[in-house]
Amino acid sequence: MSLPADGGREQVDAGRAVAEDAPVFVISVAAELAGMHPQTLRQYDRLGLVTPGRSGGGGRRYSARDVALLREVQRLSQEEGVNLAGIKRIIELEREVDALRDRLAEVTDDLARARARLAAQADEGSGSRSDRLPMVRSQSVVVWQPGPRRSRERPED
Repeated sequence: MSLPADGGREQVDAGRAVAEDAPVFVISVAAELAGMHPQTLRQYDRLGLVTPGRSGGGGRRYSARDVALLREVQRLSQEEGVNLAGIKRIIELEREVDALRDRLAEVTDDLARARARLAAQADEGSGSRSDRLPMVRSQSVVVWQPGPRRSRERPED
């Protein structure tokens, strides 16, 4: 699930900011915020749909992100008619897409830095060649010739 434009921060009490993924709500509060029965939240936890954090004593603690996910599970189930197994797969795929987006951003940044280094080296003129990739030149030619075809005979019954 994507973070909101505020960078995943939600304002609460007297201007203090709490991270969207901070486990702060006990199950009764999270259930009320999501419009569900606490037993439904327990079931979703057992099924692995929404996995809350745990307190030192083992009690479930839900974050604002968990509550939003609970609402989405409810919407998919009630409005779209998706079963719980399908919802679980959708959540897994969304998490995978988010991870891939993060990785793409990292690779894009790495590529931009590499291009900037190459441009800086080109601007320097001759510069040191030791930090550049070696250029391999070859005059080898590879010729491919098909071998004899094997026939595909069916084994006799």
